Amino acid sequence: MAQSTASFLGQIHELLARKRYSVTEINEQALRIQEVESGVSLRAVLEGDIIYFSLVCATVAADRIKPALLRKMLAADNGIATSYFRLHQTSDSELAITLNNFCKLQELGADDEDDVLSCISFLLADVLHARDLIGADLN
Repeated sequence: MAQSTASFLGQIHELLARKRYSVTEINEQALRIQEVESGVSLRAVLEGDIIYFSLVCATVAADRIKPALLRKMLAADNGIATSYFRLHQTSDSELAITLNNFCKLQELGADDEDDVLSCISFLLADVLHARDLIGADLN
């Protein structure tokens, strides 16, 4: 029998709390996760058996997103190999630049737990590289 979203989310919350992340439930499908030492936070959203992780790198005026910046973000050799960038409209004039990752959950056994923790670790590592990659373009 398939596990419910609430059950998966509860197990993920418990796993992350055990690994010393600060975890807050946003709603029945989403968590806010904070790496305590750095203060970096991200969101996890569960849709069916896929959990999506998203970390906001910056929120900027839409007109600051220039072709050269987009090329850096989309380049296959940009050094961000385990995550991917997305742009999200936050208002009529602003965009959020996010780093994203996801994994498919089976039964939330040891393999799934490792996948969840890996996705978060990859995002936390990639955001440091993203800062070096696009930070100067945003300042």
